[in-house]
Amino acid sequence: MAHLRSRRRIALTVPLGIALAASVGFAPGIATAAPDAPATASAKADAPTLAYVVNTRTDSKTIAYVKKAIARADGNVVVAYPKIGVIVAHSANPDFGKQLRKVKGVQSAGATRTSPLTAAGTTEEGAPTLLSKSEAKSLKAQAGPDAEPLEADQWDLRAIGADKAAKINPGSKKVTVGVIDTGVDDTHPDLAPNFSASQSANCVGGKADTSPGAWRPEKPDHYHGTHVAGEIAAARNGVGVAGVAPGVKVAGIKVADPVSELFFPESVVCAFVFAADKGIEITNNSYYVDPWLYNCMDDPDQRAIVDAVNRAQLYAQKKGTLNLASAGNSNHDLASDEILDDSSPDDSTPVPRTIDPSECFDLPTQLPGVVTVSATGVQDLKSYYSTYGEGVIDVAAPGGDKYQIPADTPSKNGRILSTMPGNEYAWLQGTSMASPHASGVAALLKSTHPKASPAELQRLLKKQADNPGCPTEPYDPDGDGKVDAVCEGGKNKNGFYGSGIVDALDAVKKK
Repeated sequence: MAHLRSRRRIALTVPLGIALAASVGFAPGIATAAPDAPATASAKADAPTLAYVVNTRTDSKTIAYVKKAIARADGNVVVAYPKIGVIVAHSANPDFGKQLRKVKGVQSAGATRTSPLTAAGTTEEGAPTLLSKSEAKSLKAQAGPDAEPLEADQWDLRAIGADKAAKINPGSKKVTVGVIDTGVDDTHPDLAPNFSASQSANCVGGKADTSPGAWRPEKPDHYHGTHVAGEIAAARNGVGVAGVAPGVKVAGIKVADPVSELFFPESVVCAFVFAADKGIEITNNSYYVDPWLYNCMDDPDQRAIVDAVNRAQLYAQKKGTLNLASAGNSNHDLASDEILDDSSPDDSTPVPRTIDPSECFDLPTQLPGVVTVSATGVQDLKSYYSTYGEGVIDVAAPGGDKYQIPADTPSKNGRILSTMPGNEYAWLQGTSMASPHASGVAALLKSTHPKASPAELQRLLKKQADNPGCPTEPYDPDGDGKVDAVCEGGKNKNGFYGSGIVDALDAVKKK
């Protein structure tokens, strides 16, 4: 299953390594030699065909020259994005990346995977629990006159004032949130009224397919994107649940591999560019880019991945798109000196390594201008699984927590209830669920402030958040007597909540 989850930032301090890769117009590549001779036939016969990103200067002459170099190195171009200088290519030449890095005008190049695909875990925490028909019937019988049939179990809406906000401003149909994910089932009755097919696509492999239904999940168990979409914009139509911004549009941009559900860089690059070109105001990114949990700048392949994804998301920002992403479910401190990454690469055999999070980056979470979202439970306490970090987390939002149990819901379930493929509903928890709540609030802010830029929207999102401050007691959510994380920072900004927990009601009330 994919790395479904959630993450980050713009006018803030950017790590040096990221800053070097932050602009599509960097200085020319150092090496100017022509490609090496093609690999031998025997070497190619033993090598799998892999995908690569080749990042270049953006002028047409360089793009044309590099395309010819790709062919000479036994590669073929899948798609080129001249506006950002990213070319997606396939090759069975084991030296393809090394050869392309020597080509004039190429600033970075590398493989986006390490082996044939295998399944991996998503960024929600734990398997979904489907709402049974008898539970749904009971909930509908208890629903208030102004509430959606299943809303009594949506503690998360009440936690951020989204139920009250909907009565003032449910969001504008002129605002679209793009769900970059496993696909969205737009036939779900809670999603159909707000779905924007004209802004949806299948970006798997790096090239956008806009044919009807291409954005839908490959399989029923690729439910993640549909759950996320419902949290953002499920309509208040008397059917099931409600979204944080039930009046805005939602689009589906599928990037998950149909077999493994992995989110490879070329697919994510396509998604950001597509969203920008289709005028999508906000994207939600509840995942990390595979196959590396953290991409280190001293590795040429990983550096090329950072470069390509960053170019694409910066392009989206410049076109007016605010990108939000989940912080992750590893309970890692992204402000620490070192982190053990024992899950990378996830498309082959992981090799444990200790990384420096200021030099090895979780994508798209740790990219400049991306809003990084941590998760909270019903008690407004950081969820036990949520990654955190002072100066890294921008805002927090409800993501659910099995240890924080709501007292005022029929199910007493501390996770998040939302839409599932096949007209179903289920509870999930994870930073994957937190990011769409923040995306929904960002959509309400964009509806209230239609001329606001991505940077201004991020400022408003932080300004209107409510910060509970660091816990006064040691953080031990599972009660085993061990401190599971340490919150650093003050009341206004800290490592658990950033600037605070998002506030939907303030988003539509405050000017």
